[in-house]
Amino acid sequence: MSIEAPRGGCADPRERGLLLAPEFPDAYRHVMRAIRVAAAVLTAGLSAALPLGAQTTAFVGATLWDGTGAPAVQHATLVVQDGRVVSVGTAPAPEGSTVVDVSGRWLIPGLVNAHAHVTGYWARDEITDTLARIEGDLLLYARYGVTTVNSLGDEPSQAKWARDVQDTPTLTRARLHFAGPVITATTPEDAVAAVDANADFGVDWIKIRVDDNLGTVQKLPWPVVIAVIKEAHARGLRVATHLFYLDDATRLLRMGSDLVAHSVRDADVDGELVSLLKERDVCYVPTLVREESTFVYGRRPPFFDDSFFVKYAKATEAARLSNPTFMRRTATSPDGTRYRAALAQAQKNLKALEDAGVRIAMGTDSGPAGRFPGYFEHRELQLMVDAGLSPGQALMSATSVAASCLRLDDVGTLTADRWADFLVLRSDPLADVANTRSLDAVYVAGNQVR
Repeated sequence: MSIEAPRGGCADPRERGLLLAPEFPDAYRHVMRAIRVAAAVLTAGLSAALPLGAQTTAFVGATLWDGTGAPAVQHATLVVQDGRVVSVGTAPAPEGSTVVDVSGRWLIPGLVNAHAHVTGYWARDEITDTLARIEGDLLLYARYGVTTVNSLGDEPSQAKWARDVQDTPTLTRARLHFAGPVITATTPEDAVAAVDANADFGVDWIKIRVDDNLGTVQKLPWPVVIAVIKEAHARGLRVATHLFYLDDATRLLRMGSDLVAHSVRDADVDGELVSLLKERDVCYVPTLVREESTFVYGRRPPFFDDSFFVKYAKATEAARLSNPTFMRRTATSPDGTRYRAALAQAQKNLKALEDAGVRIAMGTDSGPAGRFPGYFEHRELQLMVDAGLSPGQALMSATSVAASCLRLDDVGTLTADRWADFLVLRSDPLADVANTRSLDAVYVAGNQVR
């Protein structure tokens, strides 16, 4: 299987001038990062005397929760230079910096979605260029405060170009990581070839589905699963697995799966699964809102009238889902009843795993039709809290924990040298997770998203 370059483009994005400083070796990048970190340490105590660049901005006066689990800092000063956090504290704004007064507001890291999909479906209908449609999806995520998206499968090949140009201080949409075509091979030999094609193209993950869709299709054969995991690991890639059943989750973890990309939804999680998740430090992505999306359109959902939803949501999609025929079909579907029960089971399992110390990464499976990018992430946080997590636990899962699960060391917290991706909220999200919807502004690399 091969993955084509965008039409009219080049196989190597550097030939189109899209990669930043491609001539710099990785060692140079590591040295530069070390220099930035050292500078940030010095800055923490000397912010008033900070040598300023042309793009230094200080956000002052807010209560800042940095995503690390530390207590929120009142009357904070967040200093951003060239798209990255320089310092966080209570010192005055550095002399000569551009000051943004955010008094009375809350600053939190941008949300990180560990399981989403970016396909271009949500861009404006009049946009026909595939790369522009991908950028449209990423802008939509960002407008709702989701600043990093891990797209787990079947993106257009142009997703690579969107990813490869995002390491820049001028970014104004969500960051993207992607898995490429989901592996659907029927033989181990074809599985190896498919993994190699994805790896050669430069994907961040390998994705497989081990699910029978409530008994309607065949699961991926186990010899194929083994071949995929073995080859992916040989190529230095991790494997994210779509699953449903407890027995499959246990078997997949024993085989080496690296990310549980959906909840266990058929039975209570047990000690064996907990031990495997913790021993291998595998993260668990609940995607509760995915279950809800299978039955919620049996009637017009209340969130269709939520001003926060309406502000950016695709009106034609909401209209399609509000069609009486569609709602009647959804309301009478037996699958909806089964997925409603699956959601309750998933919420019970989420609470058990959180209490057991398993790392939980927020994810939604948003992006396909009916699963609204950006808004669904806020709904996911609410469903997590409804399951028994505290607002702080849910927010950690959507910031530093999700970033750590994806092995991203430059997003997820508002700490020195990370990208300045953050939300400005009117109300305290630690008191009520619904306050993530009190969104005043979103910044990516220190740039306000419009």
